[in-house]
Amino acid sequence: MNKPAHPVAEKQLTHPDYDQDGYGWAMTQAKLIRTGQFDRIDWNHVAEEIESVGKSESNALESALRVLMMHILKWQYQPDRRSQSWALSIANQRQRFQDVLDQNPSLKAKLEELKSRAYRRSRIEAAQETDLPLSDFPNAPPTWPVILDQIFEYVAD
Repeated sequence: MNKPAHPVAEKQLTHPDYDQDGYGWAMTQAKLIRTGQFDRIDWNHVAEEIESVGKSESNALESALRVLMMHILKWQYQPDRRSQSWALSIANQRQRFQDVLDQNPSLKAKLEELKSRAYRRSRIEAAQETDLPLSDFPNAPPTWPVILDQIFEYVAD
């Protein structure tokens, strides 16, 4: 009989542990699903991973919104420092926000929650980057028309 020299190593290659080899585990689970071996699937961890994907998409949308609002605050509260670079940063983050939202339309239901959470951080970050007191920035986030539609265009003197 031909037995492998290292049966433990072989077992780990064919059935990687979720906690010790995430990539190997994921590839194995995908193969099991594709080959219809549903009785061998690690369903609890598969469910965790699916939820994690959703959270990651939500975090990406919140991150784009946070950076966008921070740039808008800097634009509004430091008019003497406005530049083409700032205007393009706002346009870029708007596009990033829209791209993530287009790919995940179900997140529209969470926009107000995400905006509130993102603004708390963007307000702090704007204060850090501008050296202005946190109290200079409003407690309430900008409105959606300001965030998504207001024109921020730099015109050189």
